[in-house]
Amino acid sequence: MMRILILGIDGYLGWPLALRLAKRGHEVIGIDNLSTRRFSEEVGSDSAFPLPKPEDRVREAKRHLDVDITFYKGDVTDYNFLTEIMKKHKPDAIVHFAEQRSAPYSMKDRDHAVYTVVNNEVSTLNVIYAVKQIDPTIHILKMGTMGEYGTPNFDIPESIYVEAIVNGKKDKIIVPRKAGSVYHWTKVHDTDFLLYFHEIWGLTVTDIMQGPVYGTRTEEIVDESLRTRFDFDETWGTVVNRFCVQAILGIPLTVYGKGGQTRGFISLEDSMEALTLLLEHPPNHGEYRVANQFAEIYSVRKIAEMVKNAGEELGLKVEIGPLPNPRVEAEEHYYNPERKVLPSLGFYPKKNLKDELKNMIKDLLPYRERLERYKDAILPKTKWRM
Repeated sequence: MMRILILGIDGYLGWPLALRLAKRGHEVIGIDNLSTRRFSEEVGSDSAFPLPKPEDRVREAKRHLDVDITFYKGDVTDYNFLTEIMKKHKPDAIVHFAEQRSAPYSMKDRDHAVYTVVNNEVSTLNVIYAVKQIDPTIHILKMGTMGEYGTPNFDIPESIYVEAIVNGKKDKIIVPRKAGSVYHWTKVHDTDFLLYFHEIWGLTVTDIMQGPVYGTRTEEIVDESLRTRFDFDETWGTVVNRFCVQAILGIPLTVYGKGGQTRGFISLEDSMEALTLLLEHPPNHGEYRVANQFAEIYSVRKIAEMVKNAGEELGLKVEIGPLPNPRVEAEEHYYNPERKVLPSLGFYPKKNLKDELKNMIKDLLPYRERLERYKDAILPKTKWRM
């Protein structure tokens, strides 16, 4: 069994991953500054499911799952704090989720852009230097995003390098990136920093390029007190999660522009399974491993149609309402990412979007009154071109 430090344990992915790993017998230590709770309030929203305090969550995990999770409130941009926790617990692996994760939040204005860059890059550099200082054998598992690549007219490889002919000779170049927001550019820089220090210090890294995640529960969420946060507003909610809440509240599904934006999606349950596999089957010491983490590929328009069908089967009246696109992005494009690493580790998705949509809506319906309170935060207000 391993000691695993989760940075960003209070988040949508961090909490269910802590439950999954602890249930499998790993020692789990978590750090979070609770910023997503504050930032959600800042934009006039909140989690669809009420969240207990972190200390109460840990107690409920012990009561329902008989697992022990150690939680620290703190900021990963505080290097002394981070190294103190690492020296105390001596982790075998660090999961780095401790970043501002919203593209719209990063594009609101200068202050939000600067915060995103400072928070995300300082936290990543702190992790890198702390590992070098304390134990260079620690496996760093960093949550990246398929959004690092943009929407290129080439197949997205599952590798950090591609071969190219330069001046008539073969050479290796980093796979081209074209991020679509300040947030996404910080993820590109995360990759650049980790790759650079891997090359000079021999760090062991798994760089996960994950698509948008959807879902309300995992196998370990067996009680309301164990639910993870679920965001649905225009700033923090991912597209599937937003659409499900819009369907419940009778808001036309906010398809941006032509709706041809195509991405690779993965359920919350399958994301947990994939992350667990990558941690329990780490790369070789000193290896830099890239994993494209997705299960299904859909356009936004197709997702809207699927949510409409699922909602109507449950008795809801659902409309699709195209909106002018507040973002600057290709609305119809080629999209074909490679996926080999996770299948090689035995990963096969358990969930699919069509079936999971009904479960999500059923889970959310009892909270309709709570969702209604935050209705004003759902429609897009953040524009890429100010």
